[in-house]
Amino acid sequence: MTRLHLAALFVFLVTLCASKLAFAGSYLDRAALLIGEANHAGHLLRTHMGDKEFSHVVHDMSQARLDAASHMQVPKEVALAHPHLLMVLENYERAAEAAEHGEAQRFLLHLQKATEEERILRSVIEQLGWALPKN
Repeated sequence: MTRLHLAALFVFLVTLCASKLAFAGSYLDRAALLIGEANHAGHLLRTHMGDKEFSHVVHDMSQARLDAASHMQVPKEVALAHPHLLMVLENYERAAEAAEHGEAQRFLLHLQKATEEERILRSVIEQLGWALPKN
């Protein structure tokens, strides 16, 4: 191979690696955004448990986050972590539903489950060689 061919191959490989990093990075940014917003909504619900309309709006938003995560593209590099993201968001959605119905104990239980599942998600992502951005 000539130097030109080697240089072209090197540029191709660097571009390929960079695109994979960008796609996995994009997924991780999207996941962090969804979790951060869900976490923020959960904290707000703690202080607005008695407000039915507020709880209804948060529940609608949590369903939208879960739906968005269910339909987003997942790079193969982090595919093993995606079910955990869905479980985090599902528990936030269930917590919001419980708040909407005035079920404080069930609300707190699902918030705790969401927090535990987020720890698992972060651990799986780290084991795959990545890191979920902190909010």
